[in-house]
Order: sequence, then C-alpha cells, then structure tokens
Amino acid sequence: MWKSLILAALPLQAVAQVTGSAFGFAAGVTGGGNAVPAVPKDINELRAWLTDDVPRVIMLDKEYNFLNAEGRQTATGCRPSSNTCGSAGQDALEGPNWCGNYPDIQVNYYVSPTKPIDIKGNKSIVGVGNKGVIRGKGFRLVNNVKNIIIQNVHFTDLNPQYIWGGDALQLSGSDMVWIDHCKFSLVGRQMIVTGFESAGRVTISNNEFDGQTSWSASCNGQHYWTLMFVGKGDKITLANNYIHHVSGRSPKTGSDTSMALHVVNNYFADSNGHNFEISAGSNILIEGNVFNNCKAPIAAGPLEGSVFNAPASSVGSCSGSLRRACEANSLSGSGAFPGRTDSAALSAIAAIPNVAVPMPASKVAASVLANAGIGKLKAPTAPAPTTQAPTVPKPTSGTGVAGEWQQCGGQGYAGPTQCAAGLICKVANPWYSQCLRQ
Repeated sequence: MWKSLILAALPLQAVAQVTGSAFGFAAGVTGGGNAVPAVPKDINELRAWLTDDVPRVIMLDKEYNFLNAEGRQTATGCRPSSNTCGSAGQDALEGPNWCGNYPDIQVNYYVSPTKPIDIKGNKSIVGVGNKGVIRGKGFRLVNNVKNIIIQNVHFTDLNPQYIWGGDALQLSGSDMVWIDHCKFSLVGRQMIVTGFESAGRVTISNNEFDGQTSWSASCNGQHYWTLMFVGKGDKITLANNYIHHVSGRSPKTGSDTSMALHVVNNYFADSNGHNFEISAGSNILIEGNVFNNCKAPIAAGPLEGSVFNAPASSVGSCSGSLRRACEANSLSGSGAFPGRTDSAALSAIAAIPNVAVPMPASKVAASVLANAGIGKLKAPTAPAPTTQAPTVPKPTSGTGVAGEWQQCGGQGYAGPTQCAAGLICKVANPWYSQCLRQ
C-alpha cells in the first residue's frame, strides 16, 4: 500500500524509471531492472537502499544534503606548492602520506564528503527532472559490484576548497556501470576516478563536468582534478560529455595493466590548462571530439601509451580494425593536438564488444550543449553514438560501386550507394553507412 502511495505521488517522468539504454562498452546494463521505483524520504533511507542487496530503482526528487550528517573536523593539513594564490587556491587535507614536506596548516572541513557510500549492485539511481542532487557525499563502487545505472543526478559540494576533500564517484572493483546525464561540480578531488582495481565495462555519457570554482589548484578559477582512469583493464566509453572550465586531468589515464578508453563526441571547452594526460598502459581512441578554446588538448611532455587521435589524413586506417573510418576531431582557438596513429590502440578498442560509432564532429557542440547534464532527459534519449546498425535505407544518390568498408550512405553523402557483390550497405548512424560483408 505504501509503495502504491509513493507511485501515485510521483510525476510521470519518475515512474518512467531509466530513460534510454546504455551504448558503448556498458551496453546491456540493466541496473535495478523492473523493480518498483521509489523515492527515499531522507538521507538515511537513501543510504540504506544504496547499501542493501535488493535490486532497486531509486528516484531522487529533491536535494539529499549530507554535509552536516557527520559534522565538521579540524585537523592538520598542508599548503602545497601549487597554491600560490592563498584563499583562491586549494590547500590539502592529509591524504595517503601526500603532504610530505609541504608546510602545515589547520584545515576545517566537512567529514561526510571524505567518507563515500559503498553502493551495492543492481541499482538504478535516477533524478527526477532537475531535482536530483547529492550534496556533500560521493559514491564508491568496490568489491566486484556490478550492474549500476546513475542517471540525471547532480553531485556537488564535496569540500571543494581542499585537495582530498572528496571524490564524487570512485570505481575500483566494478563492472557494467552506466553514468549518464549527470552533472559534477565543486568537488575536492576527482569528479570520477577509477583504480587501482578494474572499473570493468563503463559508459560515461551525456554528462556535464563543470570545473568553475572559487578554489583552484591551478589558481585560475578552474578545477584541476577532473577524470582519472587508472584501473587495471578498464574498458571505458567516454561519449557526448560537456567538459568545461577545467585545468587538468580531463582525463588522466594509465595503468600497470593495459586499460582501454574510447573518447568520442565530447565537447571540451574553455580549459585554461591541459585536457589529456596520458601515461603508460593506456590504449586510447580519440575521435569526433571538439576542442574549443582549450589551451593544451594534450599535456606537454612525452606521450606514453598507445593513442590513435584520428588525424584527418589517417581516418581511413581505422577500417582494418573497426570496419569503419574514424571521425576526425575538431579544434578551434586551441593548442597543439599532435597526431598519433598507434595501431595497438585501435586493436585494443576493436577487441571490446559494442564500440560506439561517432556522429560528425560538426554536430557535436550543438548536440552536447542541448543534451548533456541534468534535467535534459528526453524520450527517446539524447543523441548517442550508435552501437548496432539500424535498417539499411535504399540507395538514393551517387554513382559507381563502393568496396568493403567504404562509405555508402549518410546525410550529405554524395558518393556511391551501391556496394560491391557480396556486401551490403549497413547504417552506423544517420551520417554514416558502410559496405560490410553479409
């Protein structure tokens, strides 16, 4: 009876549960599945539902404020050498032996953001409209937790003035995780971090990573610690996200055991630092992204790992591994983006099922700005890279015959639409079709 009353009070978009389905490497994730959607009455009930073994669809229709739940604490922290701007910079809590010889200072902080909730598997956590906010608490996915969907939730206010003040989402011992249409702002450390155990198969899509802050480790009003993917054997699709006003680690990658990252159709904007920081153990395909007013799309210095960042002259070389051309990236008002065409990166991505297919880079900025972040869920879900080909349209233009892996259709395409014998024209997305064997 009580559940019925809850459902009767819910707006229609809440009862609809998760909107759309995951694409990319986490395709097939179901979260709480068909569990009855319900709204936790307060932070205590939310914590209980997140940590039990019951499959759940948890609807968030308000702000859940954890800031004062565990009080404040005064302790000895430090002022790192990066903080050259005093109160406009980030001082640090004493992390894992991090402060070293930095000068001691007294820090006063909220305890709750430093103690994340370890959530259990088979959960869907979904915000209603633009109301679902988690303030002052992060989530952690550990101990082989599986099958998690987090959609349309704003994570914010995790001791943003302090390094080690709190991570929004930590994945270290997980699999099949979809983080979609969320917003991340004002965190102390990472917005999303994986490692050192594997995050498994993860899709991070349609999110807004907002780095605007009054406490900047780089002393420029922008957050430095954004995304760090360093888990053993991570398989991550990073797609359709709006990543803006950040000064570093967007993302930082690397692992002792090779990790794979497909970065596709993201909009990087107004970054007064570096975006990619790539270390050994990385296998990264970077395609169809837009960099607008980004000082250093790739950090200066040696570029380790295997990277294919789709220089325009080499997009066709993806056909051998991906059975399609790659999509070149687009840069405006941004720093250097040295071309890398490591075949090992393509091979690592191609070996994982459900590689996303990009939309043209020319459409990315408008699509991402219209759809990324909270309060923008639609039915059907916002445009996303396609993972399975839709029905093949009839040829409508062009002359000649296209060979295997060559383009055969798509909006604005004027080339051959007839495939050679033994091949059929398969649609990857509205802008790209390709001749493949039947």
